[in-house]
Amino acid sequence: MKITQARLHAVRFPLHEPFIISYATYPDMPSLILELETDNGLVGYGEAVPDEHVTGEYFTASFEVLKELFLPAVIGMNPFDIEAIHHKLDGLLAGNPASKAAIDIACYDLMGKAAGQPVYNLLGGQAKEHLSYPRVLSIEAPEIMAKKAKEAVDAGYGSLKLKVGADNAQLDVERILAVRAEVGEAVPIRVDVNQGWHSVGTAVTAIRQLEQAGLSWVEQPIRMGDIRGLAEVRQKTAVPIMADETVQSMKDLLEIIRLDAADVINIKLMKCGGIFHAVQMAKVAEAAGMLCQIGSMVESSVASSAGYHAAMSRRNIESTELTGPLLFSEEIGDLKYDHPYVVLSGKPGLGITVDHHQLAKLTVKTCTIGGTDA
Repeated sequence: MKITQARLHAVRFPLHEPFIISYATYPDMPSLILELETDNGLVGYGEAVPDEHVTGEYFTASFEVLKELFLPAVIGMNPFDIEAIHHKLDGLLAGNPASKAAIDIACYDLMGKAAGQPVYNLLGGQAKEHLSYPRVLSIEAPEIMAKKAKEAVDAGYGSLKLKVGADNAQLDVERILAVRAEVGEAVPIRVDVNQGWHSVGTAVTAIRQLEQAGLSWVEQPIRMGDIRGLAEVRQKTAVPIMADETVQSMKDLLEIIRLDAADVINIKLMKCGGIFHAVQMAKVAEAAGMLCQIGSMVESSVASSAGYHAAMSRRNIESTELTGPLLFSEEIGDLKYDHPYVVLSGKPGLGITVDHHQLAKLTVKTCTIGGTDA
C-alpha cells in the first residue's frame, strides 16, 4: 500500500460563541483538513490546527508548507512506515508539529482502515472503559463564568475547565472562587492560565489564594519554556501543576522530569506532531510516574478522535479535553459525545465519517498533490 494523492482543505469552523483565552480571542477556528488516498482506494483523514502563539505555525503558512514540502515528500510512501515518514518530515523542516500531525493522523486512519481495526488497537488496545471530558469555559466576568459553570453541572458535566489569564491574576482568583462557590465542593475544577500570569511571583501569589479551593490542577501559569520557573512555582505552592505549552517535545518532557517541574503534562497532537509522538511521550511520562492528559487546540472530529484513540490506549492518560466539536456551530465529522463521555465507534481507523458537503461548504482554499499513478 502506498500514498498516491493528497487533498488539502483550508477550513474555518464557525463557533457558537467566541473562544476567549489569555493570548487570543477566536471568532472562528482555522483548520487544515487533509485527505490521503492510497493505491488500494482507501482514504485517510488528518487535521492540522496551527497556533502561532504555541507552535510557531500560522494557518496560511502551514497550508503552503504542507502543499509545497511535506505532502509531495510522502507521496509513494507506505502509511504503515510511520517512523520513516516522521524521520523524512523532520529532515525536510524543523518544527511545524501541527502540519506534521495532519499527515500522522491521516496515516493512522489509513493503517486502521487497512487492518480493519480502530486506531487504538494499533497502539496497545483499549486500556480504559470510558473517556470523559470537561465543560470548557472561556474568560468572562466572575459572575458570568459562575452562572455558566452551574448550568454545565446541571446539564450533566462531571468536571469544569476554567480559562483565565487575560487581564490580572487577582481577578482570575475571583473568577475561580466564584465558580467554586456556585457549583459546590464536589465538582472537579481545572484552571488553565495559558501562560497568562507570566512570572513566578505572580503565579505563586495567585495559587496560594486558591489552595483551599480544591482544584484538580493549575495549568501552565507562567510563560512557556521556563521549566525552572515552573519547578519553582510547584515547589512553593500546594496545588498540582500541569505543564502545557512548555511541553512540546520529548526533550521538553525529559527536562520537566529532571527538574520535577510538573505533576501532570498536557500532551497535544498539534504540539508534538501527532499520535506517534504523543504515545511515546505518554510512555516516558509513565516511566517517570507522571500522569498525562490529551488536550486540544480546538480541533474538529478528525483530530479530536485521533486524540481520543491515543488516550484510550494508555493507562496513564487519565484525562482528555478534546471538546472542539462541541464548540463549533458547524462541523464535518460525527464524533459522538454523550456527556460526560465521548463514544468511539469502534469502526476501523479513526471511526468517523466525514461529510463532504460540509467540508466543501466550510473550505476557503484547497489543493491536490499527486495523482492515482504516483
